[in-house]
Amino acid sequence: MTGPHVILVAKKSAYHRYVEQKQDAHTQALLKNADPAVASWLASHEEHERTLGEVKAALAKIGAKVTLRAASHTPFDTSEADLVLTVGGDGTLLSASHNVRQVPVLGVNSSPSFSVGFFCAANSVSLGDMLADALADRSERVVLTRMRVMLNGELVSNRVLNEALYCHASPAATSRYILEVSSASEEQRSSGFWVGPAAGSTGALHSAGGSVLPLSAHELQLVVREPYTPAGQRYELLKLIIPENEHVAVRSKMQDASMFLDGPYKRAAVRLGDIASFSVSDEPLTLLGFSKRRFVPSPAVR
Repeated sequence: MTGPHVILVAKKSAYHRYVEQKQDAHTQALLKNADPAVASWLASHEEHERTLGEVKAALAKIGAKVTLRAASHTPFDTSEADLVLTVGGDGTLLSASHNVRQVPVLGVNSSPSFSVGFFCAANSVSLGDMLADALADRSERVVLTRMRVMLNGELVSNRVLNEALYCHASPAATSRYILEVSSASEEQRSSGFWVGPAAGSTGALHSAGGSVLPLSAHELQLVVREPYTPAGQRYELLKLIIPENEHVAVRSKMQDASMFLDGPYKRAAVRLGDIASFSVSDEPLTLLGFSKRRFVPSPAVR
C-alpha cells in the first residue's frame, strides 16, 4: 500500500547560505569575532537542522512518499500531494503557500528559540502527533481568506495570504497614486500602503495602525503608511475595511513603483498610469493545527 504523498518545504538557514554554501569571508569574520549581528546564527541553524532531521525521520516512519523542496520561493506542483509540510518559520510557510491551491498545509517551527512562527502550529515535540492527525484528517484547521492581486486586468497572484505592500520602488521616495474604493476616490502622497486579508492583520497592518481581524473574516483591510498631508489637507481613505464583494483600485502616478506580495520574493513592477486592484480570492488556504484561540481580534477599523 502506497504511503501518503507529502511535499516537504524546508528553508535554508542564513548560516547555511552564507557560511556553508557561499563561504562568505565577511560573514565568517563576523562569526569569528562574535559580532552581535550574527550572534544567534549558528544556534538557530543547529536547532533548525535537528528539527528537519526529526521531520524526515517521522515521515520515513509512516512510509510517506516525500518530495523535498529546498527553497520555499521556487514553484512546485501540489496536484498529487496529500499534504504540504513546511519546516522553517512564517516566511517559509508564506512563500510555499503561493504554490498551494487546495492541499492543506502544516507548518513546523524549526527554530522556536529564535523564531515566532505564528502560522506554524507544530514543533519538534508535537510533530509526530500532529503529522498523524493531519494525514488522518482529524487535525484542527482553519480556512483562511486569501487576496487576489491584478495589474492592468492581468492576474498577478490569487494566493496572497498575509499582505501586499504598494509603494515607490525606492523607500526614500514619496509614493504618489490615486486610490479608489467603492464610489470614493482620493489622490494621496505617502510611504505607500498595506492591504491584505485577516491572516495578515497581526503583522505589518497592525504595526501600521490597523486592527487585528478574526480569522473568520472575509474582508480585506487597507492601511496607508505615513500619509503626507500639506497644511489644511485631510485624507479620508487611510484605514479601511473592504467588504468581500468590493475591491480596491489604485492608479500609479509614479514612473517606478512596486508591489511586494507576502514578503520580498514576489514583486511586481508598476509603471506610471498602471492600475492595480485588490479583492478577495476564490482560493482560500487550509491551515492545519492552528487554533482560533491564538488569534485575539481588536476592534474593527472604521
